[in-house]
Amino acid sequence: MSKIWLITRREYLTRVRNKTFLLSTFLFPLVIILFIVGSVLIQTQTHTRARIAVVDANGYFKDYLKSDSSMSFDFSAGLDSVNYAERGCTAVMIIPVLPEGKETDYRLKYKSQLSLGGTSDLQNRVNDAIVDHMIYQKTTISRGRLDSIRNNSHIARLQAFEDNGKTAKASNQTMSFVVGYISGILIYILTFIYGAMVMRGVMEEKTNRIAEVVVSSVKPFELMMGKITGIGAVGLTQFLLWIVLVVGLAIAAQGFLSAETWKEVQQAQQTGQMGGPAAGRTSDLAGNIAKIDTAVGGANLGLTLLLFLFYFIGGYLFYSALFAAVGSAVNEDPQEAQSLMMPITLPVVFSFIIMTVAVQDPGGPLAVWASIIPFSSPIVMMARIPAGVPGTVPYWQLGLSMLLLVLGFLGTVWMAGKIYRVGILMYGKKPTWKIMWKWAFHAS
Repeated sequence: MSKIWLITRREYLTRVRNKTFLLSTFLFPLVIILFIVGSVLIQTQTHTRARIAVVDANGYFKDYLKSDSSMSFDFSAGLDSVNYAERGCTAVMIIPVLPEGKETDYRLKYKSQLSLGGTSDLQNRVNDAIVDHMIYQKTTISRGRLDSIRNNSHIARLQAFEDNGKTAKASNQTMSFVVGYISGILIYILTFIYGAMVMRGVMEEKTNRIAEVVVSSVKPFELMMGKITGIGAVGLTQFLLWIVLVVGLAIAAQGFLSAETWKEVQQAQQTGQMGGPAAGRTSDLAGNIAKIDTAVGGANLGLTLLLFLFYFIGGYLFYSALFAAVGSAVNEDPQEAQSLMMPITLPVVFSFIIMTVAVQDPGGPLAVWASIIPFSSPIVMMARIPAGVPGTVPYWQLGLSMLLLVLGFLGTVWMAGKIYRVGILMYGKKPTWKIMWKWAFHAS
């Protein structure tokens, strides 16, 4: 055990003192912030307003299709499917006579395709216009009154609560989605980064013949475990420093807000708890801060963080042992490593794909089973946990997932240790998974 600790300490200190570690640790949060801000700016600055020419054979759409900041409609005489682009329109919508009770197609012709959201928005507007016209035709309501009703009808707000038996906790689906997605992506990225780091470290020691000297004083299994735990500790240190940096940046940002703004934030929070609207009494900035603060408070970030650490460590141990086994088997040819890594990386990639489904439907069968199986549970379970424990994720599912992950990494560490014992001193022979299987289960 003392030898494993010495190797772990060496691996940890060597990498922590490296300039690359320091730069990546302190620049990563800044890069992420710049990436998010840049993405928002790009989306807002590159937003274009679609101008749609309308050729209407019914004669009533002009009264119901209203222009706004995202889309405008041109009903000018003489516009058609030939000259719409010359007249400055993005597209032309040709609506034939729509007989009541019969489905009829209308066409949209364009030089430059509308966005997916823009096409869906246009279709909804046309359907709403048809509904408004039918109401106007079949009742005595005026168009002005109809517009007033539609504008003033959006008065109901949905508040979702997680039922915990005697208590109910307010939930925020958007925050759960964001936290789950970010947690899954972090584990996905960190598993690849530090798993590959273990593999490269083992390969370097093998090709430089350092391993031959080291295993003369320690057992191969102790060497492998020392490298895995040392590099894992580096990843854990880096993640904890990221948390400290993010919290520090958040506290520093609060110092730039005036006392008046904080009073407005508290007022907005109190008003929201009582169920009343805060419009007219607080600024937009205070209202947005209050919403974010309330959402973060309801996301149970403490439990999410603890489980993130467990699944990061469990997932890292599960896969890094396999990466170490591959590193011990290959020689100097990097193509050998790539071919052997494929069976390891595919489950991680598939887990990421399943995670994108799980964040949208955390209670679905695919999400449930993938969050229990050790090959995918570190990534997929973190997409489900922010949705609610024990609501969306019952205790038995969480407990079974954690137990199987522990058993899983014990199994992979045992198998990788037997492969490592033979592979670290094997030279010249091109390895395959069939040969490595024999090393694991048939070597004496």
